[in-house]
Amino acid sequence: KNNASKITQTTENSSSLPLLSPDQIKAIPPERILNLNVGVLGHVDTGKTSLVKTLSSVLSTAALDKSKQSRARGITLDLGFSAFLLPLPDHLRGNNDTDGGAEASSHERQDASDNSKSYNSESSHDNNLQQKYDLLQVTLVDCPGHASLIRTIIGGAQIIDMVLLVVDATKGMQTQTAECLVIAEMTTRNLIVVLNKVDLFPEGEREERLQQAKNKMRIALKGTKFEDAQMVGISACVGGEKVAAVSGAAGEAGEKNAITGTHNIHGLLDILQSQIRAPSRDAKPSPDRFHFAVDHCFPIKGQGTVLTGTCLSGSARPNEMVEFPTLATQKKIKGLQMFRRKANVIQQGDRAGICVSNFDAKLMERGIIASPGTVKLIRGAIAVVRKVRFFKGGLNSGAKFHVSVGHTTVMATVTFWGAREIAAQVEKKEKEEEKNSAFNTTKGKDKSGSQPLGKSSLGGSADLAGLPRLKFDWNQDFLHQDNYLETLPTNDGHNEWNDGTLTRNGSENMEGGKQASLSANKLPPLHWAKLEFLTPVYCPMDSLVIGSRLDTEVNANACRLAFSGRLVERYDAKTDNGKIKTYTKKEKVGTVCRLGDPFRRSDDNKVVRYEVFGTDLFKKETNMSQFVGLVMETDRGEIGSIQSSFGTSGKFRVNFPAGTEAKEGDPLYLRFKRYANDPKKAIHQDQSLPRARPGYRIDPPAKKKKVRGKISNGNANVVENGVDSKTPKGDRKASANIPNGSNGVGEIVKTKGDILQNGKRTVAIVSGLFSMEDDISKHKGRKVISITTPEEEGVIDGSFGKVGKCKVLFRDGISADVGSHVKMLS
Repeated sequence: KNNASKITQTTENSSSLPLLSPDQIKAIPPERILNLNVGVLGHVDTGKTSLVKTLSSVLSTAALDKSKQSRARGITLDLGFSAFLLPLPDHLRGNNDTDGGAEASSHERQDASDNSKSYNSESSHDNNLQQKYDLLQVTLVDCPGHASLIRTIIGGAQIIDMVLLVVDATKGMQTQTAECLVIAEMTTRNLIVVLNKVDLFPEGEREERLQQAKNKMRIALKGTKFEDAQMVGISACVGGEKVAAVSGAAGEAGEKNAITGTHNIHGLLDILQSQIRAPSRDAKPSPDRFHFAVDHCFPIKGQGTVLTGTCLSGSARPNEMVEFPTLATQKKIKGLQMFRRKANVIQQGDRAGICVSNFDAKLMERGIIASPGTVKLIRGAIAVVRKVRFFKGGLNSGAKFHVSVGHTTVMATVTFWGAREIAAQVEKKEKEEEKNSAFNTTKGKDKSGSQPLGKSSLGGSADLAGLPRLKFDWNQDFLHQDNYLETLPTNDGHNEWNDGTLTRNGSENMEGGKQASLSANKLPPLHWAKLEFLTPVYCPMDSLVIGSRLDTEVNANACRLAFSGRLVERYDAKTDNGKIKTYTKKEKVGTVCRLGDPFRRSDDNKVVRYEVFGTDLFKKETNMSQFVGLVMETDRGEIGSIQSSFGTSGKFRVNFPAGTEAKEGDPLYLRFKRYANDPKKAIHQDQSLPRARPGYRIDPPAKKKKVRGKISNGNANVVENGVDSKTPKGDRKASANIPNGSNGVGEIVKTKGDILQNGKRTVAIVSGLFSMEDDISKHKGRKVISITTPEEEGVIDGSFGKVGKCKVLFRDGISADVGSHVKMLS
């Protein structure tokens, strides 16, 4: 109380504020008054309504908590609207080349780089303001601060041009302060931080404590588009806002409510005037584009029903027809008013009341009215969305979110996809814009900066949320994603096929703050999202949507705003289901079991094979004709195609036009994609065969003919009675047990079995040791050694096939290549 009594002595008188007198205002037609909608946002009990009461000179029918429930609870429960008028600021008069977005921080410019053309067009608005307008009307939108009223806050934020973020200087950033800051980031580019209740600081410490509060807020704002926002310390009502809430009745229309005392309101008005920028408005308002957000509806006896709200686009005049899309009816406009003054026309940005006849006010509390036929009912939509980086939870496809469009909030099932594809699309668009920027400059005004037809928000457009204007291509292929990706995956070739789908990379680390994508300077990636509304909504395309998890515990210290988005295309599950082409990547792995003839490639002199044979990919009963022509790939990236089956055991033949250096045992990859909505589950491949790289065949050395009982040359071994003359004596006994027709030497035709740690295989298939007539089972267990590597010893394990081949087991493995010779011992 002592602090309050001291500051009261220096408070300002409301009549000293730089406001215009009623006589000055009445002399100016409403059409010559520029309306600027300023949202007053903040945590509950920070003094928002007291500040509005201090500033306002004109009150609407729903201002300053006039409802009985609000007065009974002592808090704001619904949107309140009031206004005050100022001379048009000097920087908005005459020729002014200042860009409307020049005050934005570098982070803001990065976030909204796609919308720079829209911002640059505002200087042309500035140049014409003096000719079109004489006064500036600041409409204050008093938003609730309680967590349970977040729907109302979101709806109010989407009809504003700038924000006054009211903060209790003694408490600093609170939960709903942070949520209001997130909403402001999506809906506006201009924000002033109002540190209220500085009268509660001890007088001797006031300046120091105020500076500390500013420093804390500056830290909290770091990384947002408002990190350079102006701050001002005030007291909207000395002693607290509860004093203002009970200090007299709401008063008659236009009457200023009494305030016991204020502090530094002049400082706030000075900053407000310096920060005001020309609002983005339709250059040529058209009645065919009229779109009006209704926030209150009430009857007036003998007059009709009055709908108060904000004109979002287009214009309207008396006697024109407007449509109530949700009620499927049309009414004629009987009259227009702007803050109790009759108006002949309203246009984008105006706060107005529309009077119609023969309409039951109970049928509508909030909603939209528009030009007949311009707003359609939509059951679903495709939107480009971005996650709110302060939202700690994951965004899972198939989950339900509260989706707000204007004043309407409905439940919707959301599916996310297309992170990589949309990133490539945005990058391509940015390059095209850079290339055409010089051309557009010479052409003068950029048409892309004009407002789209009938969007559902005013200052809170999707442009300000950093969401680019993109077209959705129904014919584009999209890699399937399970959920929203926190970071874009890197394209690392082979690894991208491992899982076949994209998952939420590293999202489990998000709450611990380890995820780099959630850093203040890096935004989460854009995604396409399919919104399937549980209750259909009336909304035009290009509107800003905000997705939330409002079922989260109200008292939890967590952000409930999940994502923002721009509606791009209508989607109807009945007719469009299955049109979105999403696919999963598949990979099957086979093994090279045999090599074709060697060739020496002409262009680089390397020894390659143009044909290899594979196994372990298909079953023997598989119909190979459906796989002929499919592309296969080796570890080295060499590409070939399946030519035919090979034998009857599921083996296949692969041709490589450019040759391959693959070895036996190397993997062969069959990579393809399958579309989620394809009933045939057909295989699709994007790879293509390389150009042919010819070579010449390498002929194998001629085999020496063995002549029984004769000497083929001076150095040749003599074979006598089936025994080599150079056979060691210890081995001649073994040769006596050699089967008929065999000289005890065979050839390895294949290696198979498990691969040991030393890289060797354990089984060799050998031909030449036996004939078809021999009973190989009688020789089971006989030792066999490799001639090229005598230290490798194996035993015969049985027959293999019916042509005299046998299976030899090598416990320690065999390193000899196919074609090498082995010798059978006793």
